[in-house]
Amino acid sequence: MTSAKQMMERWKRMFSDRDEGWWNNGVNFVCLPGCGQCCDEPGGIVYLSQEDATRIAEHYNVELKEWLTKHCRTTHDGRFVLESNPEDGRCIYLTADKACSIYEVKPSQCSAFPFWRENLVSDRAWRKTKRMCPGIDHPEAILIDGDAIWLKLEQDSLAEEGFRMI
Repeated sequence: MTSAKQMMERWKRMFSDRDEGWWNNGVNFVCLPGCGQCCDEPGGIVYLSQEDATRIAEHYNVELKEWLTKHCRTTHDGRFVLESNPEDGRCIYLTADKACSIYEVKPSQCSAFPFWRENLVSDRAWRKTKRMCPGIDHPEAILIDGDAIWLKLEQDSLAEEGFRMI
């Protein structure tokens, strides 16, 4: 298994134009109610860990295989990802008022946003993320410390590894 730190090193070698661990001193962030920008991206992919899928299936009180069949698809290499809304390509759990209908059991990758390695790896990537996410440096934001960000990177890394047929 590749750790978040190893994957971050790879991305930095490829794309970095920031100092290593520039976010170690923390980043101001707050998830804003009614925003939904991170879930409102047509064509976005949410990778699922087996724990994510099991937790969400239990939330709906259905068997895991049934939930996977109805609410997921597989990538070209067989990893499970959330299905997108066929009409607009957005997250199937994003409500009309931009709320997450499974917030209490949402996937780990969702919980980790905006602290995904592809968002932190370069100045350009972080600027793009800031333009999309109004919670970064918002006046009501709190300081998310570097250790918490490392944990989010690990969450994202594990989710992206995903799982295949069970």
